[in-house]
Amino acid sequence: MGSASSMLTQYDIEEVQEHCNDLFSQQEIVSLYQRFCQLDRNAKGFISADEFLSVPEFAMNPLSQRLLKMVDGLNFKDFVAFLSAFSARASMQQKSELIFKVYDSDCNGKVSFNDILEVLRDLSGSFMSDEQREKVLTQVLQEAGYTRESYLTLDDFVKVLGSYGVKMEVEVPID
Repeated sequence: MGSASSMLTQYDIEEVQEHCNDLFSQQEIVSLYQRFCQLDRNAKGFISADEFLSVPEFAMNPLSQRLLKMVDGLNFKDFVAFLSAFSARASMQQKSELIFKVYDSDCNGKVSFNDILEVLRDLSGSFMSDEQREKVLTQVLQEAGYTRESYLTLDDFVKVLGSYGVKMEVEVPID
């Protein structure tokens, strides 16, 4: 699995499956490997931020700049592990952990009111004023028992998010 141009062996496939908690079938891993190789234009064995931005759906995502911090320089194994949170078979906990990392931009293990506000700003753009965003966020936090001054850990974050549900899935096309 060193170079992106090499072929996957059965051992490699099983190793990647284990690394992503068996959330992808062997066929899906082979398809993901083909896509990885397409993205890894220089066959370096990892995907750069620029290569990720060549995926239109990724580039158009309002959170792409935040996601780029998480995906820049991923090798194939870590690429599949990252995508596993988007699997239909991923648990709510796995999805929540990824979303938490998106909000926790300084990687301190806590999400502040301002961290959430920044993401809301990215998501809503000019459709909402800062005042509207702050009002909505304050209300959501209050309903979950938190204040503007609260710092949310992952467990707190899941508690707040849990009542709203999370839908984030990608389908892996199998050739």
